[in-house]
Amino acid sequence: MGQFKKTEVYDAILRSAKALFSENGYVQTSLPRIAAGAGISTANVYVYFKSKVEILYAIYDPWLRARLAQLAAEAQDIEDPLERLKHVLRSFWRDIPREDGGFANNIIQAISSLGNEQGYRPTLLRWMKAQMQVMVLDCLPPAHRAMFEGTQLGHFLVMAFDGFIVYHHIKPRRPLDERTLDALCRTLLALPGPVQPKSATVPQRLSTKNSTKNSTKKTAPPARKR
Repeated sequence: MGQFKKTEVYDAILRSAKALFSENGYVQTSLPRIAAGAGISTANVYVYFKSKVEILYAIYDPWLRARLAQLAAEAQDIEDPLERLKHVLRSFWRDIPREDGGFANNIIQAISSLGNEQGYRPTLLRWMKAQMQVMVLDCLPPAHRAMFEGTQLGHFLVMAFDGFIVYHHIKPRRPLDERTLDALCRTLLALPGPVQPKSATVPQRLSTKNSTKNSTKKTAPPARKR
C-alpha cells in the first residue's frame, strides 16, 4: 500500500523549493534544505517526489504553461500583425526570462546538470515548441506562413529563448533591444524598414566653395632685408 500524501505537505515542499531555487539556484539547492524549509524529513520528501528535478518541474511546468496561455490570449487582442509579432517575441525572449527574478534559469541549470534520462521531461519542450510556432505563424501573411509549414521554427524560437534566459542571468541589464526586434519582425512579415529621419547636413557646394576660397588666397611675400 502506498503512503498517504497530504496536500499541505506537498504544497509546503513546493513553497520551500521555490524560495530556495529563487535565492540560490537549482545547483546550490539540496533536498535536505528543501525538506528543512518544508518542516519535514528528507526521507519524507521522497514520498512526494522522486528527485529534485521533479520538484522543479512541478513548479516550472504549470507556471510556464499558464504564462504562454496568457501570452496567446494577449496576442489575439492585437490586430496589427507587426505589433502582435513584436509583443509575442518580446514577451517570450525578454519578459519571461527575467520574470520572478529570472526563475527560468533554474531549468537551464537543471537540464545542464542531468545525465541521460535522469528525470528530463521532453513533454514540456515539445508542447512549448508547438505553441510558439502557432503563435508566430498566426502573425504572418498566408504566403510567408506557408514557407514555414513543416519547418523547425518552433525549435529555433525555443533555442533562442534558452539563450536569452542564460544571457539575462549573466547580463540582466542588456535584454533584447527594440531595434533588433523590430528588424526581425519586419523581415518575417516582409515589411519595409521604418523611415529614418534625415539628418541636417551642411550643403556640399557651400562647403567646397569656402574651402576653395581659402586655398586660393595669396599670402604676402616676406619683406626683403636691405
